[in-house]
Amino acid sequence: MIFLTRKAEFSAAHYYWNDALSEAENLRLFGKCANRNGHGHNYTLEVTVAGEVDPVSGFVVDLKELKDILEREVVGVYDHRHLNLEIPDFASVIPTTENIAIAVWRRLAGKIPNARLHRVRVYEMPDLFADFYGEE
Repeated sequence: MIFLTRKAEFSAAHYYWNDALSEAENLRLFGKCANRNGHGHNYTLEVTVAGEVDPVSGFVVDLKELKDILEREVVGVYDHRHLNLEIPDFASVIPTTENIAIAVWRRLAGKIPNARLHRVRVYEMPDLFADFYGEE
């Protein structure tokens, strides 16, 4: 078993807000991130797959195909979008780093041929990231 990680980047806006809370509670809990106009990040996505090395190609997965899947399923959907307002993945969840990692996993699950999705890591900033290893 070997693990292979591919990186991708996208830029997106979001804000933190829970409709079940009052404005005062949202501001207390989320601070400046509760601004409904949103703010943006340049996200870095790392997707790790696991599998056996193909003896013919020497690959776990075709890297171009993996790049194309990431572009089609994540980058092309999230890039330069307001996650709260434009992306159905976040219609009922706050687009935190943690929830973005879960949403990316769900977008990719079952779509990477000849390998098992092992980990999704989403960096919101260089010193802040979330890892997701799949559904329980």
